[in-house]
Amino acid sequence: MMEIQIKEVANKHDLRRFADFPTKLYKGNKYYVPALRIDEIHTLTKSPSLAYCSLKMWLAYKEGAVVGRIAGIVNPRANDLYDQTRVRFGWFDFINDIEVAKALLLQVELWGKSKGMNELHGPLGFNTWNRQGMLVYGFEAIPPINCLYNYPYYAPVMEALGFEKEVDWLQYEMNASQDIPEKVRRINKLILEKYKLRIFDFKNKKIKKQLAAKFFATYNESFKAVHNFIPLTDDEVKSGASLYLRMISKELCCFVLDLHDNIVGFAICFPSLSKGFQKAKGRLFPFGWFHIVKAYFFYDTIDLMMNGAHPEWKNKGVSSIFHVYLNDSFIRRKIKIGITNPQVETNVAVNVWGEYDKREFMRRRCYIKKIQV
Repeated sequence: MMEIQIKEVANKHDLRRFADFPTKLYKGNKYYVPALRIDEIHTLTKSPSLAYCSLKMWLAYKEGAVVGRIAGIVNPRANDLYDQTRVRFGWFDFINDIEVAKALLLQVELWGKSKGMNELHGPLGFNTWNRQGMLVYGFEAIPPINCLYNYPYYAPVMEALGFEKEVDWLQYEMNASQDIPEKVRRINKLILEKYKLRIFDFKNKKIKKQLAAKFFATYNESFKAVHNFIPLTDDEVKSGASLYLRMISKELCCFVLDLHDNIVGFAICFPSLSKGFQKAKGRLFPFGWFHIVKAYFFYDTIDLMMNGAHPEWKNKGVSSIFHVYLNDSFIRRKIKIGITNPQVETNVAVNVWGEYDKREFMRRRCYIKKIQV
C-alpha cells in the first residue's frame, strides 16, 4: 500500500495546489462547476470571516501527487451561538480511496481536539455564504455556482468512517414560467392593501443607496431561526454588498417595503452562470470572463438564490408578494427553469414550494461525528 502523506498548506505554492486540485479531480466530469481560482484563494486568505474564524488547510499526497484536500475551521461565533464545541471541515475533496479521506479527516479531528473541540461536522464553510453540504442525491445535474458538487463515492466513505447525518438541505427544480396558483395571487393583493406595502422601485436612487444596509439587516433577522445560520458581521456585510448587490437585476429581484422604506421581505434570483463557469474552467483570463458575462445576459435558467421575511412579518403572507411579482417577470422573459437554493429540511420555509409543480433536484448533507477523548 502506498503511503499517504498529509502536509499543511504553508505557502502560496501549496495554496495554488489546494485551489486547483478539484479541477484536476473532476476533469471530464460534465456536471462539476469549478469555482474561480481567484475567488477561492481570496476567500481562503482574505475573507472577513477570518477576523474571528481559525483556519487550517492540508493536502494529501501519494507518490508526490496531490490526492486530496481539506480545510479545518473553528468558528467561535457559531459555537457560542449554538452552545457547541465543534470544529468544521470544508473544501473537502479526495480520490476514490477511503484511506485518503480518513487521513484528511483525522488531521482536522486532531487539530480540533487540540483546540478543545468535541465534535467534527461538515462540509461547511465559515458561514452560510460559503458552499456547504455534501451531495447525496442529484449527481447527474449541474448545480448552481454557489453549491458544491461531489462524486457519488463521497457519502458512502463518510458513513464507513463513522459519520452520521446531522441535517439535509433540499433543492427543487421547477418550470419558472408555470402559472402561479390563484390562491397566491389573491393573498398577494390582500396583503399589499392591508399593510400598505409596496415593491421597491429601482429608479428611486435615494432608497437604492440605503438598500444594501437595509437588506442585510433584514437578512440577518429573517434567518435567525434557521439551522446553523450565523448572522453576518459588518465587514462580511460590506463584502457581500460589494459582490452580490451590484449584480442584482430588477427583473429577477424583489424587495418589499413598508411605509417607512424598511425591507420586510425579499427574493433574489440570478441568471444561471453554471455553464459559463464550466467553460471558464476556473479562470477569468484569457476568455473565462467572456463566458461568464455571456451567461449573465443570455439565459433561460435561473437560480432562486434566497428569499425571506423579517420575523415581524412572517406568517403574514409577505412571500406571496415577491412570488407573484417574479412569476410575472419570469413569464415575460420566457425563463424556462428555476432552481431553488438549498434549504434546510427543518426550515418550514421549504413548504412554500408545495404549491408548485416541482421535482427534487439535489439533496445535500451535513455530517457529524464525536471526537474521541
